[in-house]
Amino acid sequence: MSERVRNFRDLRVWQNSMDLSEEIYRLTWSFPERERFSLASQLQRAVVSIPSNIAEGHARGHSNDYVRFLSIARGSAGEVSTQLDLATRLGYVQQNRSRQLIAQIEDLTRQITALRTSIESRIDKPKRLAEPDPPPYA
Repeated sequence: MSERVRNFRDLRVWQNSMDLSEEIYRLTWSFPERERFSLASQLQRAVVSIPSNIAEGHARGHSNDYVRFLSIARGSAGEVSTQLDLATRLGYVQQNRSRQLIAQIEDLTRQITALRTSIESRIDKPKRLAEPDPPPYA
């Protein structure tokens, strides 16, 4: 049986997104100085948005909000993937490192999607109406 989630820090998806954020930050430190306020900054903002939105959605305490923030986190993962592709094309990231990070992003996206689907299934469960009483027979 799985352990109870007390807060967002207990979520594996949040932990994995923090790991990715740390890796992307370290990677961008090696970008050319001219990219400090451009692509490096954009990558950093997009990647930190992933765990931030997971945390904010969880902290709000309402399933509909949580689903919305998970969707935003998923969109941010797409941003990071695209920006990483550009950084690779520009020669700032080696192909093999980029492939590793893209695989990590894809795995994280699957985790976010699974969590979102799980929450949505609890929201969308149709309420079963009570069966009407049978008619009285005389």
